[in-house]
Amino acid sequence: MSSKVATRERAQVTTKAFSDEGALGKAYDARLLRRLWPFVKPHFKFITISLATLFIVTAISWIRPIVLGRIVTSAERADATTLFRWGAILAGALVISQAFSFVQMYTMQIAGARSMADLRSTIFAFLQRLSLRFFDRTPIGRLVTRATNDVDAVAELFAAGVFNAIGDLLALVGIVVAMLLLDVRLALISFLALPVVGLIVNAVRKRSREAFRDIRVKTAKLNAFLNEQVSGIAVVQAFVREKSMARDFEVINAEYRDANQRSVFYEAVLDAAIEMVSTLSIASILWWAGFRKINDGHMTFSLVVIFTQYIKQFFEPISMLSQRYTIMQSAMAGAERIFQLLDEGDLDAPKRPVAAPPSLAPVSADEAFAFERVSFSYKQGTPTLRDVSFSAKRGERIAVVGATGAGKTTVSALLLRLYEHDDGEIRVFGKEVKAWNVQELRSNFCVVPQDVFLFPGTLASNVALGEVPLDIARVERALRQIGAYEWFSSREGGIDARVEERGSNFSAGERQLIAFARAMYRDAPVLILDEATASVDSATEARLARACDVVMRSRTALIIAHRLGTIRTADRILVFHRGQLVEQGRHDELLSQRGVYSKLYEIQFA
Repeated sequence: MSSKVATRERAQVTTKAFSDEGALGKAYDARLLRRLWPFVKPHFKFITISLATLFIVTAISWIRPIVLGRIVTSAERADATTLFRWGAILAGALVISQAFSFVQMYTMQIAGARSMADLRSTIFAFLQRLSLRFFDRTPIGRLVTRATNDVDAVAELFAAGVFNAIGDLLALVGIVVAMLLLDVRLALISFLALPVVGLIVNAVRKRSREAFRDIRVKTAKLNAFLNEQVSGIAVVQAFVREKSMARDFEVINAEYRDANQRSVFYEAVLDAAIEMVSTLSIASILWWAGFRKINDGHMTFSLVVIFTQYIKQFFEPISMLSQRYTIMQSAMAGAERIFQLLDEGDLDAPKRPVAAPPSLAPVSADEAFAFERVSFSYKQGTPTLRDVSFSAKRGERIAVVGATGAGKTTVSALLLRLYEHDDGEIRVFGKEVKAWNVQELRSNFCVVPQDVFLFPGTLASNVALGEVPLDIARVERALRQIGAYEWFSSREGGIDARVEERGSNFSAGERQLIAFARAMYRDAPVLILDEATASVDSATEARLARACDVVMRSRTALIIAHRLGTIRTADRILVFHRGQLVEQGRHDELLSQRGVYSKLYEIQFA
C-alpha cells in the first residue's frame, strides 16, 4: 500500500469519527429555545432594550428615502431654505440611526456574552459532578468542544445579530407598503424580480448549508490532529515520523481549505446574484419612469429616487436573512449537542444521598472503612471485584497488593465514590458511602497518587489545591513536616515559584513531594497512597519514604503498592488476585503461607 493511499484511508477514518460534529439541526427548534431560556432570562432586560432600539432604527430606514426625495424636490425648485431644512433632517436621522444601532448591537451582544458565560459555567460545574465512568467512555476532546465551540455557535445568535432578522422582516414589510402607496405599477415592476431572488437564495442556501457542515467536520479534524501531534511530539520525533505526519496534515489541511473555498464561493454567488437582480430592478424602474415621462408626464424625478433607494434597502435584508438562517441552524445544532451532553451525563452523576439499608455486618465503633461482599464491573459482564470483604480500624495501616489488573486501584476509587459499586456495602466511619453527601465523604480522605497532576499557578497554590484564601503558614508547615521546605525554598521563587503546565518544570520526585504536602495540608483522617513511590529513583524514594511515615502518623492508611519492599511494616496486607481478596495478614505470615503473596515477592526479589 502506498503512503498516499494509507494517508487517504487514515483521513477517511478520522472523517467518520468526527462526522457528527458537523450535523446541522432545524433552523428553529422551540424545545431547545425553551431550554436556553433560563440562561437568557436573567439578562433579558438587555434584549428588551436591543429590540426597542431595533424598531426605531427600522422606522428611520423607512422614512429615509422619503426625506431624500424631499431634498431632490427642493433642489429641483431651487428652494435653498427647504433644501437646507430637509438636509438637516436627513443628517439628524442618520446620526440618530447610527447611535441607536450602536445601542442595539451593544446590548444584544452583552446579553449574549453574559448568557453564554452562564451556560459555560453550568457545563463546567456539571462535568465536575460526573463519575469517572462517564469520562472513561467519552473522549475529552469532545467534552471540550461542547463547552467551547458549541457554546460559541449558540453565541452567534447574539454576536451575528440573528435577532435582527425581526428588524429585517419589519423593514421588508414597511418597504413593500411604502412602495405600493407611492406607485402601484412601479412597485409591481420591482417585485417581478422576487421569484428569481427566491430561487437563487434557496439553491445557494442548500449548498452553503452543506459547505458549512463540511467546514465544521474539517475544523474538528484539524484541531484534533494538531492537539494529538503537539501532545505526542516526543514520540513523533523519537520514531522519525515527522514526514509521515506532515503528509497526513497536508491532506487534512487541504480538505479544510477546500471546504472554506466552497463556502466562500457560494457566499460570493449569493451576493453577486442579489446585487445583479437589484441592479436589474433599478434599471427596470428607470426604463418605466422614462417611458411614463415621455407618454403622460406624471413621473417625477424625486419619485424615481425614492424607489431606487427603497429597492436597495429591499434586497439587503433578503441577503442577510439567508446568512442568518445558516447561523440559526448552526446554533440549534450546538444547543442540541450541549443539552444531549447534559441529559446523558445525568445518568452518570453520583446520586444524592439515600437512606442506608441495614448493614450487612455488625459495625465496630473503631472501624474506619469496610467492604462487605462488594462486587464491581467497569464493563458489564467483566467483573473487576468479586465478593470482596475486609475492614480497617482507625489508625491501621492497610496495604493492597496484587498483579496488574487485580483490582487494587479500584478499591480506592470505590471508597471515594468515583464509581458506584454494583453489589454489597462500602462503609466509611460506619456510614454507607451512598448515604454520604459526595463532598462530605471525600473530605475524609487525602490522596497521594502515582501520577501527580499540578495546575498552573504557584507551588503554594498547588499544595493548597487552589484554596481561597491561601494559608501560607499552613503551606509552609505542611512542607516542613515532610522535610521538603528547605528543598523548595532553595528554588528560584521559593514556595511562590511558578508552576508551568502540568508541572513540567518540576521533577517526578518534586511532584510527589508536593502531593505529600497536599495530604498534610488537607489533614484528613484517612490517607490513600496509590503507588506513591513507584516512578522515582532509589534516592528520591528514600526521601519519599520518610515523608510517608510523617503523613501516615495518627491516620488510617490504605497503601496500594507494586513494590512489596515498601509495605513490609504495614499492619495488614491484602492480596488481590483476579478481582478477589485471596489472602490477608502481615508480611511474615503471608510469606510462610507460600501462596500468591509469596510468589509475587519471589518474582520481585529473585
